[in-house]
Amino acid sequence: MALFKKNPNEAAYAGGKKHFVDVIKNTGVGDLLIWRQPEEDFNTCSTLIVMPGEQAIFVKGGEICNVFDSGTYRLATHNSPFLSRLVNAFSGGISAFNCVVYFVKSSVTRELRWGTQSPIQLRDKVYNIRTEAKVRGSYKVRIINPSLFLKKLIGSNTYKQEQFELDEYFADEFQGKIKSAVSKFLNGLQQELIGIDAYMDDIARDIAPEINAIVGEYGLSCVSFSVSGIDVDVSKYDEIDKSQLSSIAAIRKAESDRGAMDILGADWEKQQSAEIMRDLANNPAAGGMGAVGAGLGMSIAAGGMFAGLAKNTADKLGAGTPSPREDEKDPIDTLAKLKKMLDAGLIEKSEYEAKKAEILSRM
Repeated sequence: MALFKKNPNEAAYAGGKKHFVDVIKNTGVGDLLIWRQPEEDFNTCSTLIVMPGEQAIFVKGGEICNVFDSGTYRLATHNSPFLSRLVNAFSGGISAFNCVVYFVKSSVTRELRWGTQSPIQLRDKVYNIRTEAKVRGSYKVRIINPSLFLKKLIGSNTYKQEQFELDEYFADEFQGKIKSAVSKFLNGLQQELIGIDAYMDDIARDIAPEINAIVGEYGLSCVSFSVSGIDVDVSKYDEIDKSQLSSIAAIRKAESDRGAMDILGADWEKQQSAEIMRDLANNPAAGGMGAVGAGLGMSIAAGGMFAGLAKNTADKLGAGTPSPREDEKDPIDTLAKLKKMLDAGLIEKSEYEAKKAEILSRM
């Protein structure tokens, strides 16, 4: 059995063993936030290469000795090929002068998505209705204190950390801060919640400092935080829209009926009565003159009904203001309205001609 035992960490070096001069550089893949280089226990005069967009943490004997920015460095350790193996022989293969390097991403991370897991309860101040909303967006961070990041978030037993793992780590804290800030902002609005997408930038500005405070405790900085969507439950607003559309339709119909009454006046009532009598007289199944007489009574009653309807509509929509007398109305204006009603199919041509003749006879 050999007296001097070889350090098993040497297997990670090129050729399976350490050399007098070795080059240490990041061999991690992808968008790793941190990567522990597998080579350990560097020899004196080994070269450390740190690429742009990353930093290197040099740990010797369990202590963080230095943080290197991008560049090329010559390392000086207590290790030498013979000393390292001599110490390993009496320590079970573990160097008493252990040193490792962590490579840390110093550039801004890719966009990380976030979203509220449960709805935020809201109240619309305009309609005084309770509704709910979910919010979603993204954020980007950057490691600004590699030593703190390694100590608090990673730990010495972790060899790598991927970006998506930040979502899992900060999920609960993010959820609480985001929901609190969004609820406070939206419940403070004095307008309806439809159209609140216009405030997404304002909400993001309110939340960003809260997020930055959370990640800052771990050596990170939130360089970008955005809200990309606020999804409000609109089911109650749909019912409100239907109700409002029905009200508008009823008002428009009432206004149209009032216009017809104002233009046609009493002659329209007479015309309707005459039409009813003619229909009854021309109907063989109506039962002869008795039915005609009944029809006459019906037509008179109908005339009274139409007159009452006209007065009731005028009272409601005109707030009790009496309509001008027939001979006081502008005949040109009245004729123009009659023509529009004829073109729209609201009156028959015979009705138009009769009313036109009446108006012209008063001029």
